[in-house]
Amino acid sequence: MAGTPARILVAVAWPYASGPRHLGHVAGMGTSDIFARYHRMKGNDVLMVSGTDENGTPSLIAADREGLTPKQAVDKYNRIIATDFRALGFSYDLFTRTTTRNHVVVVQDVFKTLYDKGYLIKKTALGALQAATGRTLPDRYIEGTCPICGYTDARGDQCDNCGNQLDPDQLIDPRSRIDGSKPIFKETEHYYLDLPAFKQQLTDWVTRQTHWRPNVRNFSLNFIADLKPRPITRDIDWGVPVPLPGWIDRPDKRLYVWFDAVIGYFSASVEWATMVGQPEAWRDWWQDPASRHFYFMGADNIVFHTTIWPSMLLGYGNSGAVAGGRGEPLQLPSNVVSTAILTMSGSRQSTSRGHGIYVNDFLSRYDPDPLRFYLVLNGPETADADFTWEDFVRRNNDDLVATWGNLANRTLVNAYRRFGAVPPPGTPTAEDRAVLTAVEGGFATVGEHLEGARFRAALTEALRLAALVNGYLTTSEPWKLHETARDRAGTILNVALRCVDDLKVIPITRDIDWGVPVPLPGWIDRPDKRLYVWFDAVIGYFSASVEWATMVGQPEAWRDWWQDPASRHFYFMGADNIVFHTTIWPSMLLGYDGVIAPQPEFRTRREPDGSTHDVLTGDYGVAPAWAPTALPAGRKLREPHPLFKKLDPSVVDQEVERMEERGAK
Repeated sequence: MAGTPARILVAVAWPYASGPRHLGHVAGMGTSDIFARYHRMKGNDVLMVSGTDENGTPSLIAADREGLTPKQAVDKYNRIIATDFRALGFSYDLFTRTTTRNHVVVVQDVFKTLYDKGYLIKKTALGALQAATGRTLPDRYIEGTCPICGYTDARGDQCDNCGNQLDPDQLIDPRSRIDGSKPIFKETEHYYLDLPAFKQQLTDWVTRQTHWRPNVRNFSLNFIADLKPRPITRDIDWGVPVPLPGWIDRPDKRLYVWFDAVIGYFSASVEWATMVGQPEAWRDWWQDPASRHFYFMGADNIVFHTTIWPSMLLGYGNSGAVAGGRGEPLQLPSNVVSTAILTMSGSRQSTSRGHGIYVNDFLSRYDPDPLRFYLVLNGPETADADFTWEDFVRRNNDDLVATWGNLANRTLVNAYRRFGAVPPPGTPTAEDRAVLTAVEGGFATVGEHLEGARFRAALTEALRLAALVNGYLTTSEPWKLHETARDRAGTILNVALRCVDDLKVIPITRDIDWGVPVPLPGWIDRPDKRLYVWFDAVIGYFSASVEWATMVGQPEAWRDWWQDPASRHFYFMGADNIVFHTTIWPSMLLGYDGVIAPQPEFRTRREPDGSTHDVLTGDYGVAPAWAPTALPAGRKLREPHPLFKKLDPSVVDQEVERMEERGAK
């Protein structure tokens, strides 16, 4: 890639660790992974961060519901959620938690800095308590009728119908979302973020963001027009302590969960830098004006990312103990990619009412890739979308399997059976050149859509290209030419294989087996089975080159030696190792197809205080480039297998019945 790689922060909304996530919760998260993988393939330096949001009332409610302590509850659901995200292939550089010591330190630093710079106001207000328990009810756990537009399901912080900010006591007939009871209001003292102090800066900044989705930009400008101070402390005993004298030791005062959650993008970046052994590396993303920040979340979180978090960033600047007064101010969002709501058969998903599908339940019966595919093609990218089992089965069978899966399968099957390897190209016809040109042009077209966060358009274009190649195969019929015109059959299959090889890098699905050996079920956990030492030893030349590139801070530099036809490789060894280097290792190189989509994994982190926690992370540097590939003739092929499964239509009735049974309990 020409020029200096761009630094891309992919910041994904933090799911509450208060229960398993349903499909509606993850509807927009797959697109964040597609975006991150695309930029890595372009050669950009990507940092993708998130984690579970574990503080505040949601965690307390989950703990009470299950007879657990808050710590036990968040530990349980952190693991469930992270396991789901790992299975879905979300390529986080760090998926962590908001209960880490690192997060607490960073959050308290931001609070103290805003306090010291005069951006926090202490006020007395009416706080809401749940009648039955006396526990604080956050604004979002109170619903009622909006006093401005009459919407009956307005929340205690704002009305989603008219967009106006509200206080809980302004609602007509307020009710607790937990048990429907009428809240009790009492006077209490809290700190507020002085949002009006940033009103002009925010207005000017959001107005300039003409590339944002119109609903995000317009909603934000309307919100800013009526900006009010926002409370950032709560009467609660589970969360980040308030770092002020007289408050720090109070068991009933904590920072508001929304305040610490948005800081998580920053704190996770700091934790990631420490984890990779470069404690200052976070500055490359957060203090470089050339870096670009992309935030992914649901529509109900827009204002937190376009107004409130930017206000906190403007107030913090480069001050505080973490930034240390060095470098540029922390950077504002470049784009805020918000998704709408994914309903379930016409109604909003609610697992508490048995109307919805948990991610882990879905993955117990179906593969992740059809779900990722469906949520891009029919997800709530810019407007509400409805999930039905009928539509899921149809999209899987008619689009994923019949278009893309069919193209890959029949191309590979015919090439393998007739040639056993990539056949050599003959003299191309106009039709050959046209289909190759169209597919190679897809890198620009699809890439432009992905750059603009138009994921459905990107997938639609990729499917159009796959259908084009399918049509080329159907018309050319290479399977009929094997006996009479073998060279022509080989040319057609060479063209089709090159098209498949290009199309496979589009990061909609996770990873598929293109003939690359993988750890086999039944062997991976066997203590008595290991790879032969010669096998992993010769691969050491390659792995050491990848490690060297990472060590010198240029993770892609190994390609200059391993993927440049002009480079020259010289091997030195004793006579007893000749065959390994002249026959076996070259055979392994010829048969290696590379990693399409490196997958995340769990690793344990140890904090300075000795505590540990598991994070989701991965090594994503070894991936194909976002460019047409040079598929060498003669590369050996292995027996192909269907990439995706066709679903029987009976699945629909089975799943509807399963959901009805769950709702009846």
